[in-house]
Amino acid sequence: MFENLSERLSGVFDRLTKQGALSEDDVKTALREVRVALLEADVSLPVARDFVKAVQSKATGQAVTKSITPGQQVVKIVHDELQHVLAGDDDERGELKIDNAPAPILMVGLQGSGKTTTTGKLAKRLTEKNGKRVLMASLDIYRPAAMQQLQVLGQQIGVDTLPIVAGETAVQIAKRAKQQATLGGYDVYMLDTAGRLQIDEVLMQEVEDVRDVVKPRETLLVVDGLTGQVAVEVAEEFDGKIGISGVVLTRMDGDGRGGAALSMRAVTGKPIKFVGLGEKMDALETFEPDRIAGRILGMGDIVALVEKAQETIEAEQAERMMKRFQKGRFNMNDLKMQLEQMQKMGGMEGVMGMMPGMAKMSKQVSEAGFDDKMIKRQVALVNSMTKMERANPQILQASRKKRIAAGAGMEVSELNKLLKMQRQMSDMMKKMGKMGKGGMLKQAMKGMMGKGGDLPAGMDPSAMDPKALEQAAKAMGGKLPGGLPGLGGGGLPPGLSGFGKKK
Repeated sequence: MFENLSERLSGVFDRLTKQGALSEDDVKTALREVRVALLEADVSLPVARDFVKAVQSKATGQAVTKSITPGQQVVKIVHDELQHVLAGDDDERGELKIDNAPAPILMVGLQGSGKTTTTGKLAKRLTEKNGKRVLMASLDIYRPAAMQQLQVLGQQIGVDTLPIVAGETAVQIAKRAKQQATLGGYDVYMLDTAGRLQIDEVLMQEVEDVRDVVKPRETLLVVDGLTGQVAVEVAEEFDGKIGISGVVLTRMDGDGRGGAALSMRAVTGKPIKFVGLGEKMDALETFEPDRIAGRILGMGDIVALVEKAQETIEAEQAERMMKRFQKGRFNMNDLKMQLEQMQKMGGMEGVMGMMPGMAKMSKQVSEAGFDDKMIKRQVALVNSMTKMERANPQILQASRKKRIAAGAGMEVSELNKLLKMQRQMSDMMKKMGKMGKGGMLKQAMKGMMGKGGDLPAGMDPSAMDPKALEQAAKAMGGKLPGGLPGLGGGGLPPGLSGFGKKK
């Protein structure tokens, strides 16, 4: 998400932060490049123009030119302005209004925007994260098997769907859904309307009739993020005729530009509630303007990283891991656990994208052949070992290595690199366990498992110094702390140079 824009902006700001003092011309030159970067990212011209004007008025004042770190001051101003563009003037967040049970949610959008899948994702989220009883109903009487698709999704995610009755109109289905949700004691009922073209007056009238019958608490417009500026026009069209309360942008994982998101709030005034980041049913994230702004500027998203860790790590398991790591005990079982943990958290690219300063390094890692497929290959190597070999990797000699590599369908050289990674991680964990008051590792684990998701000290992204990560790396002898297997502080992770590449 926002990959190209992030890359362009980081290049502009790298040049700014290297200069000891900034003149007004320096700022103007940088902002011209920012404007071009925004337009290339498919941000609408009025939004890009207003953005640059707002930044320029703040960045050419005395406070910046006389600042000790003027380059960083400009980056902060751009970050704050990006956040303002994404959030609008009010503080309305992505929370859904689902009071007064049963609360109706109306899902609308164009054909092929991913409306049915998004309905399922949102229902799953409301059930698992908000503890709500949800009923889903398909009002799409036109597309073949549309109702059956929602029914199958409901079975997959464990959410009830309204029984299908042939021959009913969309309004009749909506009335039946309302009745069943009331009688069945549901908290929320979601209505998945038929996909339509904005010029199709008949279908637009149909959704207006449904709206009048159920009086939805939320009318969410599902828009394909890949459509760029057309998405903004669609939002204006639907809002004018039906009235929408929020937007869900889909396929944002495949959009390197992301201009629709930056234009959407500024042009329509409607909040972006969620973003879809993949086909899996849990690939739906709340849209947090401050965190998205951080990602665009390469500052990472530590909050999201910690949240993902909390979802996938059990507290007791983390405590056991911490005690082992503090003693420098890090065997192949631990390595396998970390590799699988990374897969659950969105793979190598997903995790690195949320770590401050790591966005640039992810390309190097990818070029070295260390991608999510490589993680699977590494797990296969560990699975090829016996219990004793996993617990005591130091006993692996030539004959054992040949057998393990053959069992996983790989070369011995790849196994040797994996063993090297394990040794380096063992040393790193031991260092982390001893560092500082209570140990850096202990503090990090405590933060990830803390009540209410408290962040480890110094990891609040809003207060994070860009140099903080670098200093932490130097303190550890050039190695970065964290749950990434063997992630080194300079260049590529240790032991990964050329890992997986055929010579």
